[in-house]
Amino acid sequence: MRNLIAFFIKHNFLFVFLVLQGLCFVLMLRNRNYQGSRLFNSTNAAVAKAYETSANTKAYFSLREENDRLAKENAILKNYLKSNYAVLPLTEYKKNDTIYKQQYTYIDAKVVNASVNRRSNYLTLNAGSSMGVGRDMAVVHPEGIVGIVKAVSSNYASVMSILHKDVRVNCQLKKDGSYGPLIWDGKDYRYCLLTDIPTHARMKKGDTVITSELSGIFPEGIMVGTVESYERRQNEPFYTVTVKLSVDLKKANHVYIVKNKFKTERDSLEKLSQTQNDD
Repeated sequence: MRNLIAFFIKHNFLFVFLVLQGLCFVLMLRNRNYQGSRLFNSTNAAVAKAYETSANTKAYFSLREENDRLAKENAILKNYLKSNYAVLPLTEYKKNDTIYKQQYTYIDAKVVNASVNRRSNYLTLNAGSSMGVGRDMAVVHPEGIVGIVKAVSSNYASVMSILHKDVRVNCQLKKDGSYGPLIWDGKDYRYCLLTDIPTHARMKKGDTVITSELSGIFPEGIMVGTVESYERRQNEPFYTVTVKLSVDLKKANHVYIVKNKFKTERDSLEKLSQTQNDD
């Protein structure tokens, strides 16, 4: 206690100065509106900035939940698209009377693992058989096609990326209608090759490439990419088109698994027809 009193006595001039300085500051703010308003505005600006920083921080950490919510919402909305419904004749006698029956349904999923730099690339999704996912289902991104489901467990799915040596997806030029298999040559993950395009096809750089109904897995009209270049290779009667993919598979995060409700029926009929032809 004595040391504290001695400290105050020793530095009494400093403490008196600080008290008087504070008193002057208060009197100045009370009697001069300009200085008071300036301080008030500065304080408000600082507080507002702090609140803004806090809000931005909270928003950043909630992006994952928000993205998940939007993905689920988009999957629900995609199920109501008219393009998911097949037009069926109502009776065989009234050809103009039709009904719509849903052919495609969408299941949202998240990419938990992926590769792009191998010859056979795969993705792992956090959706499996417990959510209705099965083999040979299409996987798409809001910007284009991604791959085909190869194997499933209860909670996960293994997907053959379109950047896989064994994947063939039948695609077509949107304007011209010419179609052929889309393959990956194992070089650049940003590009695939659209082969077997007839030489009479009309196309130019930038033309849109979409999925064809002939693929049997992907719905028709899904974005694939754009024409980067094309050439007629030696001894080939067709064009080989370099397609710049619309999806950056290095960055793909949320995807949709597409279930074709008619696929089993179609596959069974085609298999039966093939067997009968072989006999």
